[in-house]
Amino acid sequence: MDLNLHSAIADRYKSNAQKIRVLTEEWVGTNIFCPSCGDIVSNYANNKPIADFYCAKCKEDFELKSKKNSIGKKIVDGAYATMIERLQSSSNPNFFFLNYDKQSLDIINFIVIPKHFFIPEIIEKRKPLSSTAKRAGWIGCNILLDTIPQSGKIFYIKDKKQESKDKVLETWHKTSFLKESTNLDTKGWLLDIISCIEKLNKDRFTLQDLYSFEPYLRVKHPNNNNIQAKIRQQLQILRDKNYLIFESRGKYRLK
Repeated sequence: MDLNLHSAIADRYKSNAQKIRVLTEEWVGTNIFCPSCGDIVSNYANNKPIADFYCAKCKEDFELKSKKNSIGKKIVDGAYATMIERLQSSSNPNFFFLNYDKQSLDIINFIVIPKHFFIPEIIEKRKPLSSTAKRAGWIGCNILLDTIPQSGKIFYIKDKKQESKDKVLETWHKTSFLKESTNLDTKGWLLDIISCIEKLNKDRFTLQDLYSFEPYLRVKHPNNNNIQAKIRQQLQILRDKNYLIFESRGKYRLK
């Protein structure tokens, strides 16, 4: 995999934004495989509104975002209302995120965020554009990267080091069961428990370990009056989906 954006490809463009768009799209089309099936990804023609790339084999769509120098905690996206509407539909694409060095044009990080990790909580509503702006009143949004579980940020390249294809595919399929959760509240609970497990930072944990997150979960889900029962329910689902293994009463291990 080539870890540099070749500037000569975009020489005919004057706008820096256009140059980066051309460079990053060319790089993805040349170097990146589908994280779901491993096949090639192709550019959509004529700037399809909801996606930039697609996999002809497994029909996954991907939207590309890029940012210079550092990943940060947020990714600037389009209209807030459109994004929230897309979360409710099957047409929501997965996200490719490319992070590059402004001077050298080296690729620093390249990540795919599966669409099944997208819930309204990770979308931040921006302030409306001022009355003097060309699109006065328009409301954009940000994708809050730091609220997405680590298992939902799948690295092809991390700190300029390339991950193996097998690792990318394995990580993708580990959480692909989340596609089955069409109810956003149900999916939100699963993602919250996955995040709590990740925060423990250990392969083996107990039910009591998860109960320590009860105050945090109570704030996130104020209408639920039995948080501990909900935690047990989500652990059972994660066990049934082979995300973790039940070892003995109240004891679990990540698979």
